[in-house]
Amino acid sequence: MASNPTDARPVLTDDQWQRLCSYGTPEQLPAGAWIFRAGDDVCDMIVVEAGRVEIVRPATADDHEATVADYGAREFTGELNLLTLQSAYLSARTATASRVRRIGPAAFRTLMDRDPELSDLVLRALIARRRTLRDGQAARSLEVVGRASSAPALALRTYAARLQLPHTWNDVETPAGAALARAVSATDDELPVVITPGAVLRRATPSALAEHLGLSYRPTSGDEFDLVVIGAGPAGLAAGVYGASEGLRTLVLDAVAAGGQAAAGSRIENYLGFTSGISGAELTSAAAVQAQKFGARIASPCQVAALHSDPHRVRVVLADATTINARAAVIATGAKYRSLPLPHWARFEGAGIYYAATEIEARAYGTRPVAVIGGANSAGQAALYLAGRGSQVTLVVRGPDLYAGMSSYLADRIVADPAITVRTGTRVAALHGDSRLTQVTLAETSGETTTQECVGLFCFIGATPATAWLDGLAVDDHGFLRTDAGLDGGDLDGSWTALGRRPLPFETSKPRIFAAGDVRAGSMKRVAAAVGEGASAVSSVHAALRTTKG
Repeated sequence: MASNPTDARPVLTDDQWQRLCSYGTPEQLPAGAWIFRAGDDVCDMIVVEAGRVEIVRPATADDHEATVADYGAREFTGELNLLTLQSAYLSARTATASRVRRIGPAAFRTLMDRDPELSDLVLRALIARRRTLRDGQAARSLEVVGRASSAPALALRTYAARLQLPHTWNDVETPAGAALARAVSATDDELPVVITPGAVLRRATPSALAEHLGLSYRPTSGDEFDLVVIGAGPAGLAAGVYGASEGLRTLVLDAVAAGGQAAAGSRIENYLGFTSGISGAELTSAAAVQAQKFGARIASPCQVAALHSDPHRVRVVLADATTINARAAVIATGAKYRSLPLPHWARFEGAGIYYAATEIEARAYGTRPVAVIGGANSAGQAALYLAGRGSQVTLVVRGPDLYAGMSSYLADRIVADPAITVRTGTRVAALHGDSRLTQVTLAETSGETTTQECVGLFCFIGATPATAWLDGLAVDDHGFLRTDAGLDGGDLDGSWTALGRRPLPFETSKPRIFAAGDVRAGSMKRVAAAVGEGASAVSSVHAALRTTKG
């Protein structure tokens, strides 16, 4: 959703103001009173009737406290963490004696559900404020310290970027990064480190950060959902949007972060309605906010270990043995890019080998030579993005024809780009380097080999379905989930007899378990198709829930 400077501080009409105030509980506060502090589990929206409230970034390891925003009469506090339920990373206090109304999470949810005009106005403000916070002093409320060539550090940076978390990256090999590491007494073997107002996370991982910020799944007594969506790529996010907007209690889980492979796409130019294209990260982050607007909960990273069903219930078992009960599930785990069976491949992952071409991965290379492997659209988009940033790009295509697996508009641009060298009928045969990748050897079908400088290798060579964790569901010869008309009588057990029906569209060989997007056999493997499948799967979910009670 686009925003402009006025979105962050909307001017409310008298009627809008009165309606907004009606959701809050009144409080009279003296000057200097803390309303909430960084690290609090719950962050309320504060509506200011009189006085002034300032939003404060607590002191960091190497900087003083800073005021990042302030709100006066007829204004309200809050940003996207009101939707995501992330723990507070900023504090709020009164600058003067103030009369406020406090809108807690339950009342905020009621506002978003019942008042479309207000919810749209508020949502635009939350999005605009998050964008401002990411570029200002608030970004120092979460600081990542590590090495640019470190795969664990890259995982943290990718996670923070996918969730649009205000944060600052500090390379420990720069004077500023080294000073920050010293300030928290972080040793080399403790990197990467994440510094927040309430803690220093050593040997930090996305899971540890999510737990600290309150973004992981936290079960509560009696938790039960109508729909659990496993995977938060385009198909899963679409299922989340349509499930939640149509009244289903919806939980979306992802093993990495919302966005899936699509979030790694530098530019999607053939998605309906975006004439100038849109990056995968922009598209999927907007979809995640949209799902949360309607009340879906999104938790990541959250690894699902098993899935069980009977005719009336589904049980989702997480890697930590937590069990989530639901009335239906949609599997949208997509597919994972393949790697090459080359010596040292694993060693260079995150240190020269990448499966995405975004600002994070590309920032370090400038005009230095890189290579992209693959002949499909994702590889073409990556090559154009990297060339557009000034890199000299070699596009390595195993097949003899660039146009065979790539949309013609992309292939035409690649052929015309002087910064891209296309090598068809070629494969990567060897990797070279010490702590990070420096060269690759390319082998042609003729047998001729060449070794060239390559500081970044971006791999898009096809994908395998993310179904290894599943047990008992019918799959095709390649491991993709078979659904509805793709299932035969031998795939269906006695539970279907008890139900008195065959699988619905997008339903797998187990009742109430559906599949959508790239993980499904016969899917188109395009973002638009995945979105359509996620939305359509929810229609079948409704039909399944109507067939039996419970």
